[in-house]
Amino acid sequence: MVDAQSWSRIDGNLDLRENPELEIHLWDHHTRTGDFKTSWSCVEEVGATSALLVNRMKKDQVSLSPIEATLFLAGIYEDTGSMSFPSTTADDARAVAFLLDQGGDLSMVKNFLRPAYGPKQKDVLFEMLEKAEREKLNGHTMSLSTMEIEGHIPGLSIVVDMYQDILNVDMAFGIFWERKKDQCLVIGRSTGETADMGAIMKHLGGGGHPNAGSALLHKTGPDDTREWILKIMKGSRNVSVQISDLMSYPVFTVSPDTPMKDVALLLRDKGCTGFPVTDDRKVVGIISRRDFKKIRKDRQINAPVKAFMSTKVHSVGPQNSVIDAVKLMVREDIGRLPVIENEHLIGLVTRSDTMRYYYNLLPD
Repeated sequence: MVDAQSWSRIDGNLDLRENPELEIHLWDHHTRTGDFKTSWSCVEEVGATSALLVNRMKKDQVSLSPIEATLFLAGIYEDTGSMSFPSTTADDARAVAFLLDQGGDLSMVKNFLRPAYGPKQKDVLFEMLEKAEREKLNGHTMSLSTMEIEGHIPGLSIVVDMYQDILNVDMAFGIFWERKKDQCLVIGRSTGETADMGAIMKHLGGGGHPNAGSALLHKTGPDDTREWILKIMKGSRNVSVQISDLMSYPVFTVSPDTPMKDVALLLRDKGCTGFPVTDDRKVVGIISRRDFKKIRKDRQINAPVKAFMSTKVHSVGPQNSVIDAVKLMVREDIGRLPVIENEHLIGLVTRSDTMRYYYNLLPD
C-alpha cells in the first residue's frame, strides 16, 4: 500500500480485510498511523513517498530506465511543489539527484509546472501577443513576435512558453532586440516532433534541445533576424511524426453484444487494458478494465458490453500530431485513443506508444 494506512482510504469493495494470510507492505511519507496490520513498512517524514522508493532503489543499486526515472521525478516534484514546499527534505533532493543521474528528463516534468511570473513578464507577453505574426510552413503553424527591450528581463523563456501555449502553434519564436547593445536574443519553442529547435538555434549560433533553444545575435537587427529564421525554417527538412506512424493496426475489437465475461478473458489473454467496441467498423464505445468496477451483481458478468462500456469516445485522426494525442489522453485521463478516418476505425494509439516516441524507442 502506498500513501494510505487505513482501510477507509481504499477504493472498491476488496474482500481482503478478513484474510488472515494477507501481508501488507506499506510505503508512506505521512507519519500518522492507521488501522492496517502491516507485516513490513517504510514510513518516514519526507516530502514525497516517491523519494522513499527511489532512495531504497538507490541503496539496492537498482538501475532505472529514463522513462522510469522521469515518472519518479514527476511524483517528487508534484508532492513537493517543485522542491519548494516546507515539507521538502534533503532525502527528496538526494532522490532527485539520483534520478537525474539515471536519465530523468525535467523537460517532460515541466508540463505540470508553471513558475510564477510578475508584472514585467506579463507586459512582455501582452506586447508579444499584440505583435504576433503567423506563418504556415510544411503544414505546421509558426508564430514570431519581435519587440524592443531595455536591459535584462528575467523569465523570458517562461513568457515564450506561455506565448506558444496561448497561440497554440507548433513553433514559437520571441525576438528581443536591445537597441543600445545592438543585439537580438532569440528564444524558440517547438512541440518537438515538428522541428528540432536546438538544431535551428545552432544555425543562429546558439543551441538547445528539440523542444527549446536560444541564441544571442550581435550586431544584427530584428528584421534581419526574422528573415534569417524564416529562411532556416523554409529550408528545414524536418518531417513531423504523425499518429499514423505510431498507431497499432489492425485493431482487436469487440462487438456491443459480447458478454463481459468473454471480454475479461480477452483482456487477460491479450495483456490489454481495454478494447474499442465497434459496430460495422464504427466505434460506438470503449470497454476497459476500470469499467468492470460498475458490475455490482454476479449475474451481470454475463451482460453484454454495451451495458457497461464508455460511450463518450475520444479519438484522433491519422494526421494528428503526437502532442495532440498526449494532451487529449492527459486531459481525459485515458490510456488509448482510436484512430478514425472517414468514420471508420483504422488504428489505435496508446500512452505507451507516445512515451516510446518521446524517448526515441521507435523501431527502425
